[in-house]
Amino acid sequence: MTTPRNLRSDRRKTVYSVLFAIGFAHLLNDMMQSVIPAVYPLLKEKFGFSFAQIGAITLVFQLTSSLLQPVAGRLADRHPRPYSLAAGMCFTLVGLLALATAPALGWIMAAVGLIGCGSSVFHPESSRVAQLASGGRKGLAQSIFQVGGNAGSAVGPLLAALIVIPFGQGSIGWFALTALLAIFILVRIGRWYECRLLVAARRTAQPEAVRTHTLSKRQVRTALGILGVLVFSKYFYIASMTDYFTFYLMDKFSVSMQGAQYCLFAFLAASAAGTFFGGPLGDRIGRKYVIWGSILGAAPFTLLLPYVGLTSAVALAVVIGLVISSAFSAILVYATDLMPAKVGMISGVFFGLMFGLGGLGSAFFGWLADRTSIEFIFRISTLLPLLGIVAGFLPNVEVRDGGRR
Repeated sequence: MTTPRNLRSDRRKTVYSVLFAIGFAHLLNDMMQSVIPAVYPLLKEKFGFSFAQIGAITLVFQLTSSLLQPVAGRLADRHPRPYSLAAGMCFTLVGLLALATAPALGWIMAAVGLIGCGSSVFHPESSRVAQLASGGRKGLAQSIFQVGGNAGSAVGPLLAALIVIPFGQGSIGWFALTALLAIFILVRIGRWYECRLLVAARRTAQPEAVRTHTLSKRQVRTALGILGVLVFSKYFYIASMTDYFTFYLMDKFSVSMQGAQYCLFAFLAASAAGTFFGGPLGDRIGRKYVIWGSILGAAPFTLLLPYVGLTSAVALAVVIGLVISSAFSAILVYATDLMPAKVGMISGVFFGLMFGLGGLGSAFFGWLADRTSIEFIFRISTLLPLLGIVAGFLPNVEVRDGGRR
């Protein structure tokens, strides 16, 4: 980790040690979270849950993750707390242990709610750390941070298939060891963050000018609204894939529970791989075009998915994961460029929006599946990426030394 002695020079360069550390912590955090949807088939079979109850579990998790994130982000902007990341991970630790022993629906909801609270602290503050360590390469920094999270989301179902499915609900408790490792890493990151704040407080030289855009408040609000529509289209669709793709494969193609988990891993692994390219590409060609191409570009593949065989469906899922996953890093950096003085709050809002819409999407598709069929919800959800066309109305906000693009 970087020491206070060289933090002054670190302000102007990318601190890769911190970026990779926070990215790895993101991997661990999202890996633990992804165990929740990965064990849905097990919980459904053990407790006899309906799809609506499965959706309700996700809704509780996603709402606890989303509603607190803007508040946590705003507090981080006003009163940064370097060790809040490690403290928030303690909620995840307790939630995992509770989930491993939960005897009924209410207890399961309480457990996932605790895990959601841990997430609400982690994401906005860690996103702020990534920007502080970016050295101005914000797209690259967010991509490193996000690829850790997506990699963790991909590994979770794989570990669930190898550990939880064969050994049962109680084996979820083994993931508490991962939470302890994450707490150790986040304490070390907290030390760097604390030193960074001390250097900033002691600095007497004139602060460097903050590059910003020339958009009016009305244009900023309109752009944020468009981003909200794009996040809705992306994460409602992702909810259908993450929470119900396994059920779809089991129902339509008679794939085994474990085999379906491997197919979900393929989709999530492709999402993790695709995440990395969105940020650096946005730094180079403009984030608006990355957002546009990522969401709308996935539409041809999503529209085909419900009408092909098993091999083609898995192949299309991989392509969709690669294409659609690059959007969020670009969306988040674009949003913070719109309001550069409120990085924590904006990060919290968009992470919260991501989790909240994902939860609503899961609950909605669970309700719809109970009344129609799993195959029907996949035919409906495939239309969502078509909303990516509204990205064409976003203004360009990236700034270079010579002025605004």
